[in-house]
Amino acid sequence: MIQTMQQISTIAEMRVHIKEARRLGKTIGIVPTMGFLHQGHLSLVKAAREKCDLVVMSIFVNPLQFGPNEDFERYPRDIEHDRQMAQSAGVDLLFTPEVSEMYPKPILTNISVSNVTEQLCGKSRPGHFDGVATVVTKLFQIVQPDYAFFGQKDAQQVAVVTQMTYDLSMPVQIVPCPIVREEDGLAMSSRNVYLTPEQRKEALVLSQSLKQAKSWLGEGVALSEIRGRIIDMIAAMPLASIDYVELLRYPDLTPIEQRTPGESIIIALAVRFGHTRLIDNLITNI
Repeated sequence: MIQTMQQISTIAEMRVHIKEARRLGKTIGIVPTMGFLHQGHLSLVKAAREKCDLVVMSIFVNPLQFGPNEDFERYPRDIEHDRQMAQSAGVDLLFTPEVSEMYPKPILTNISVSNVTEQLCGKSRPGHFDGVATVVTKLFQIVQPDYAFFGQKDAQQVAVVTQMTYDLSMPVQIVPCPIVREEDGLAMSSRNVYLTPEQRKEALVLSQSLKQAKSWLGEGVALSEIRGRIIDMIAAMPLASIDYVELLRYPDLTPIEQRTPGESIIIALAVRFGHTRLIDNLITNI
């Protein structure tokens, strides 16, 4: 018999459920999302289901992580569709607070992680990861999870949250989960819905360039040369506007110039197609 998922919109009610789960000795996992769910999100639920007794998914479009000229109002939302997908995936508690519930007053406390936030999206979206770190901290305080599941598509977010939990001795283990892709290779994203058919076709250059980069790494091509080749591939797309193409150490996200055998690196991309900004990456050892 499948247990019916419960949808919760207040912090107080969530705490009642968490207290009971703790009383029963259940392990708790959280899958934080901004909704408009796709198979990438559901893969996180699957991972949580395999590891935890109680699976909590949060759906909250967090205004703190959007800049003044970004797409907070435009960000796609479909809570009824999300509710159905979450239940079918095996979520136990679906936490869907309003902004007024999470931030009833202007928030005066800010969680800021340095160094790992200064490259990539942190450089091109100032303040973004402060917003991420703050809302994740708040969710961890509310849900008190043993495990938290994040997709590697936003590998910098994984690095930031992992660093934050380590530095603040939070009793939660961060579980990174692999990127889920469409059949043609495009990384699944809630923002893909914004793409026109032509933009969608050109966006395949992201995964294609990463695949090429892995081959070039295997052939011993210099890292700076690989970066240049990726830029050339993407720039050949008429509708593409490059935000960044970077090769960095992972997870500390520091610059890398020389190959060190066995070292973990990330090849990270952010590219705009029209008003839609897409990210993708490859994490591998060299």
